[in-house]
Amino acid sequence: MGSTVNLPPGFRFCPSDEELVVHFLHRKAALLPCHPDVIPDLGLYPYDPWQLDGKALSEGKQRYFYSRRTQNKITSNGCWKPMAGGGEELVLASDGNKTVGTKKYFLFYTADGIRTNWVMEEYRLSGFGTSASTKTRNRRKQDYSKWVICRVYERDLDEDDSGTDQLSCLDEVFLSLDDLDEISLPK
Repeated sequence: MGSTVNLPPGFRFCPSDEELVVHFLHRKAALLPCHPDVIPDLGLYPYDPWQLDGKALSEGKQRYFYSRRTQNKITSNGCWKPMAGGGEELVLASDGNKTVGTKKYFLFYTADGIRTNWVMEEYRLSGFGTSASTKTRNRRKQDYSKWVICRVYERDLDEDDSGTDQLSCLDEVFLSLDDLDEISLPK
């Protein structure tokens, strides 16, 4: 596993927040196999954001990796600080009735305290399953809370903060299938 993934031509890694939490982070925390196993485990934030190329899964300008949850987000050339106001959002299931995780935003600051355009979205699980015994449930909760999945990208200076959601890959496929009705083939 690594940053080079052999996906068929035309396929892109562009998961929604829910897909990152449910299909990737939950499986990693539960020690279940994930197919395809494309997101690497990078430990405890040892890298500056510009050092993630070749280490994290890269798709366009975005980098994805698993890490152990830690309060210390200091790198060799700076640190990740939470966005003003906490910068935390709930990640909801598709039906909107269940919280499956949380997403917290961090900005990268150089060692001189200068804020950069690098943004990290850190995803955590909110539910830890159910269990018959409290001891098992507490152990499971502890195991689940160890892992986070991160999406790192450099924000463009002219990017607006409109908060528009990106479509998942499946949404894009279904929308493109709708377009096929409008295409007329030559006879």
